[in-house]
Amino acid sequence: MPFVSTWKEAIERRLSELSDDALLRWLLRGMIAASVVVVALDYEEMRHRLAERALQVGVPVVQPAPEHVLPQDGTPTPLTKVPNARLRERMTFELASNGRLLATGAITPGSANAFAEEIDKRGSYVKTVVLESPGGSVHDALAMGRLIRKKGFSTEVEAGKYCASSCPLVFAGGVERRAGKGAAIGVHQISTMGEAQSDEMAAAQRVSAMCQKHLQNMGVDLGVWVHAMETPKTSLYYFKPAELKTLKLVTTTAS
Repeated sequence: MPFVSTWKEAIERRLSELSDDALLRWLLRGMIAASVVVVALDYEEMRHRLAERALQVGVPVVQPAPEHVLPQDGTPTPLTKVPNARLRERMTFELASNGRLLATGAITPGSANAFAEEIDKRGSYVKTVVLESPGGSVHDALAMGRLIRKKGFSTEVEAGKYCASSCPLVFAGGVERRAGKGAAIGVHQISTMGEAQSDEMAAAQRVSAMCQKHLQNMGVDLGVWVHAMETPKTSLYYFKPAELKTLKLVTTTAS
């Protein structure tokens, strides 16, 4: 092909005209430019990974509340192992009757993507997202809550079931938020994973600010987050039915 040959000949002629020093400088510039690109890509990947790790709940998702008995004196309930094995597994989604999408299990990294895929497939049938979860990834919980609000879905925690840790961030996304009799909705402090000790507080503060902004955008009283920040990460603060209404975390409670 004449054009290719001409192009190759022009390159070869230009290279032959360069002195050894000029050629070395040209090669050095190319190596430096390539190194800058590689470093930038590595930095961006590292930053993304650190951000993902910073948006995880420090308490293992396999340890929410042991029972559905709400404390009467406001004392946080210590965490113990989840008795229900299915809640220790990654969150799954099942479409039930009357447009109810059952979201059951731990919120793990990737749960938000799985939820979005489920909504893409079945969103036209979904009216209410029914939650039963010990919580988990804050990043995924926030994304799920935002999608629920965008789609105009309601959320519900059924009677005798619980929604703990980061799960209330998902629950808050509902346009209408219902809690059945004896539903246990609880919060506690967040902490970061994979952070150096010197960066842990700053990372936790950033995540906390994101959660507060999310609750505010969903029309929930920020007193919810006050209780979260006052409760050690080894415990859960369960809201009494009256508190759920006062703090606007629910719009409807069982009589």
